[in-house]
Amino acid sequence: MTTGQIAEAVGAELIGSPDISINRLDAADRATEGTLTFLRSTKYAAAWNNGKASAVLVARDVPLNMVLEDVDTKRPAPGRAVLVVADADAAMIKALNIFAPKPAPPAAGAHPSAVIDATARVDPAASIGPNCTVGAGAEVRAGAVLVGNVFVGCGARVGEGSVLHPCVAVLERCEVGRGCILHSGVIIGADGFGYHPSPDGRGLVKIPHIGNVVIDDGVEIGANTCIDRGKFGSTVVGAGTKIDNLVQVGHNCRIGRCCIICGNVGLSGSITIGDGVMIGGGVGIADNLEVGSGARIGANAGVINNVPAGQTYLGTPAGPVSEWKRIYAFIRRVGRKRAAEI
Repeated sequence: MTTGQIAEAVGAELIGSPDISINRLDAADRATEGTLTFLRSTKYAAAWNNGKASAVLVARDVPLNMVLEDVDTKRPAPGRAVLVVADADAAMIKALNIFAPKPAPPAAGAHPSAVIDATARVDPAASIGPNCTVGAGAEVRAGAVLVGNVFVGCGARVGEGSVLHPCVAVLERCEVGRGCILHSGVIIGADGFGYHPSPDGRGLVKIPHIGNVVIDDGVEIGANTCIDRGKFGSTVVGAGTKIDNLVQVGHNCRIGRCCIICGNVGLSGSITIGDGVMIGGGVGIADNLEVGSGARIGANAGVINNVPAGQTYLGTPAGPVSEWKRIYAFIRRVGRKRAAEI
C-alpha cells in the first residue's frame, strides 16, 4: 500500500508524499526501507530519526520538530512520510489489521475424522476440524470453529462464532459464549483443587467438584490457561475479559467484565474480581478475596487482603502503591547507609 492509502484508512493527516510504498510494519529500531513504524511519545523520536523506516504514525501531542526535517515548511526527510494521528497505538492497530494475512475461512461441516455423538447438536454452519470430539448432548452453534483435536464434553456448549484452537478442552457441562477465542491447550472445567484430611489421618480425600465453568461473550483466553469448575455453582469469566497464557483460575472464581489478566497469574478459589480490573504478570491472589472494579495489581504482587475498587496495589504482601513507594524508598536508604558503613 502507499502512504496515501494508509493515511486514508487510519484517518491520519499525511505530511510528505502519498506515493511511498509500504510493505511491512515494525519497530523503529528494526525498520528497513518500505516499513511503517509508530511513535507514541518523544522518548522514541531518536529511533525514527536515526532509523530507516519510510513512514511513521505519530501521536498528535508529539512535537513535529522531533520528526520533521523542516518544521516551517512541514517537510519530512526525503523519501519519508509522517502520518499524524490522535492515538498512535489505535492507528497502528488499524494498520496491523490492514496488513494482517487473511486466511481462508474454514469450511462449514465436520471433518471425516471428527467424532460427534448422535445426541450432540452441531449447527450446519459450524466447522468441526480433524480429530475433534463432540460429546453427548453437547451443542456447537453456527459459525463456531473447532480447529483440530478439540474436545467438547457431554452437555457442554460452544457459542456462535467462537474459535477453539488445537487441543482445547471444554469439559462436561461447561459453556463458552459467543465470539470467544480459546488458544491452544486451554482447559475449561478441570476439577478444582480441593482435598480434605482423611478420617484416619493417613491421606487426603478428594472433594468432588460438581459445578461448571461459564465463559461469557467476547472472552479471549491464552494458551495453556486452565479454568477450574466450581465446587457447587459456576466459575464465571465475564464478557470481554482477556486472559493471557499460563493463567490458573481456581474453582468458584467470579471474574467481571473487560478485565485484563496477564501471564502466570494464579487465582485461588472463590475470588471475586470486579469489572475492568487489570492484573499484572505473576500475581498470586489468596482464596476468598475480593478485588474491586477498576483496581490494578502490579506484577508479581502477592495479594492476601481485599483490594478496594479503583486502587493500585503492589508488592508482597500487596498494599497501596503510595505505601509501597515509601517502603521502597526507606529500604533503599537503609541499604545505602549500611553499604557506606561496611
